[in-house]
Amino acid sequence: MNTHTLALQLMAAQGCLGAFDTLYHHELTEALPGRPTARRELSIHALRALIYSALFIGLSSWAFHGWWALALLLVFSVEIVLTLWDFVVEDRTRLLPPTERVTHTVLAMNGGAFIALLALDAPAMLALPTALVWEPHGALGVFLALCGVGVGVSGLRDAWAARSIGRMAQRDAAAPRVSFAEGERSFLVTGATGFIGQRVVRALLRDGHRVTVLTRQPRQAAWLFDGRAECVAGMAQLPPTRRFDVVINLAGARILGWRWSAKRRAVLRQSRIGLTDAVVRWIGAADHKPALLLSASAIGYYGVQPRGDATVLTEQHGPQPIFMSDLCREWEQAAGGAAAHGVRVACMRFGLVLGTQGALPMMLLPVKLGLGGPLGGGTQWLSWIHVDDLIGAMAHLCRSGGSGSYNFTAPESLTQAQFNRVAASVLHRPYGMPTPGWPMRLALGEQADLLLEGQRVAPARLLDSGFVFTYPQLRQALRNLL
Repeated sequence: MNTHTLALQLMAAQGCLGAFDTLYHHELTEALPGRPTARRELSIHALRALIYSALFIGLSSWAFHGWWALALLLVFSVEIVLTLWDFVVEDRTRLLPPTERVTHTVLAMNGGAFIALLALDAPAMLALPTALVWEPHGALGVFLALCGVGVGVSGLRDAWAARSIGRMAQRDAAAPRVSFAEGERSFLVTGATGFIGQRVVRALLRDGHRVTVLTRQPRQAAWLFDGRAECVAGMAQLPPTRRFDVVINLAGARILGWRWSAKRRAVLRQSRIGLTDAVVRWIGAADHKPALLLSASAIGYYGVQPRGDATVLTEQHGPQPIFMSDLCREWEQAAGGAAAHGVRVACMRFGLVLGTQGALPMMLLPVKLGLGGPLGGGTQWLSWIHVDDLIGAMAHLCRSGGSGSYNFTAPESLTQAQFNRVAASVLHRPYGMPTPGWPMRLALGEQADLLLEGQRVAPARLLDSGFVFTYPQLRQALRNLL
């Protein structure tokens, strides 16, 4: 087989793999355009994508002779350096999921193969007179040109996202400091590398507190927080003499994912209840007890609210005998064990947390594509909270001395259809394309209740305690984030 044609075929495969990696990992599961720490990674991606765009389009229909062949080799050399730099930056700023690591490995192997094949032709091309020679490759060339256009658009998207992250960083730096306590305090934070945890740790550091992070990846976490937070891999690394004023427990495996099989349920329980039990045991053995344990939970505690039921659920309402409700109830019971050691315990029942990471980017994707509309009928209630209000409410509980369970939701609840209608209006997109719920129910089973059912939850205790929301309505929350 002609080695040049084989190289172009491998390039076409590279385009397909790259599109999957960009759409599935960078846009959906990792939401890099909204990740505050991804600015450098996105800048590298943008430069690589624009280089690949020129290479795909150029090699689709032209042959590089003479000095043009040398220029091609130099461009590939730059691409290799950028790829290696990208690997280093990724390892320092985030923990890649297994599928992304596998995809990157295959991309690196495939890229090395087609670069090597093109290099084999380089001596012969260098010996020819310098020229760009028209040499179309039929359908393969058309596909490569389309890949070039697509990767070019992706590069511009990443460049724009990197610029936006820089502007957000400037805005955050100028934002008023959230006060968790008067004077310096010592905080232990679990789940600190997640979407919410990162924001909490940075808010604590900005407020002048000492922060210790419990994480499975202490080295990556140390890089993530610029070495300003102490990072430990397990509670065993913390001696009983260690003193913490407040423990913030946010750890928990992502609830949305594979079907809730027995194995998956065990993982979800261990990551929440098992870790919380370990934290409470450490508190029991500690020489100096923290004054407060702030422990995460979710409004899934209330179970599923029947369609057509507009009852407003407050902290006085009870759970239901279903998995999501049991999981939250057992999680709160585990945290409540710290009360026996004289520790004030506050459980935070999170609604849908809106931010540049988390679930919102995936929820808004169909809206951005002009396909937003009611999901599964759209009558299910959706209770949400802006991530800044969530952090503000946590700081409020640290200062006010509250205990018990608190609903962390905005005062305004909407149906799913109303939510998408507001989002479409903010994004200046059409609204109305309905999406049936049965395919999601078929794929996810009981887990589909998280998307197809809902709860109308009010933050009664937060409001009664005097907390004032910055974003009480969805429209202003989305305008701030988008």
